[in-house]
Amino acid sequence: MTRTLLMYPYTVADAEAVVARARAGDEAALEELYRAFETPVYSLARRICRTTEDAEDVLQETFFEVCRSIGRYREEGSLWGWVRTIASSKALMRLRRNKYRDTDELHDDIVTGNRREDTALRMDLEAALERLSETARAVVWLHDVEGYTHDEIAGMMGKTASFSKSQLARAHQRLRRWLGEEVEA
Repeated sequence: MTRTLLMYPYTVADAEAVVARARAGDEAALEELYRAFETPVYSLARRICRTTEDAEDVLQETFFEVCRSIGRYREEGSLWGWVRTIASSKALMRLRRNKYRDTDELHDDIVTGNRREDTALRMDLEAALERLSETARAVVWLHDVEGYTHDEIAGMMGKTASFSKSQLARAHQRLRRWLGEEVEA
């Protein structure tokens, strides 16, 4: 299966100099980092967290950690990759802190009186993703969009790689069904 990574055009002009200034405590450099990565961090957090409030908290927590840890940034890989790892970790910690369920228990049917209505109506992907549990949505986003491996996701979530794989498989199955793409056997 070929995976496409979502590439962000967000960069910092002369990143090495900005990081060096940030390490020295230059507030303008820290603000420059915030302005450069604010949008993709919020987008990532919003995809993993269910509410805008949680995503905003993750954004703040991420940049608090960036400010606190900039001295430990080793400049291996991209600056965005380092910030993205922090944001992913903070979003997953937010899920755990809010004590969201670890499994997807969504009912596929709604009972209306004596009549069952199929809820697998066609919907756009955004709405379908919103129907997934927080854990399943996080795994889908981290794997399919951000390009993390199952081992990396497992490490971030404190689970096993097989947990990540099973969450992804179940989520993909539900998404196909909800989007009306499941083929009758």
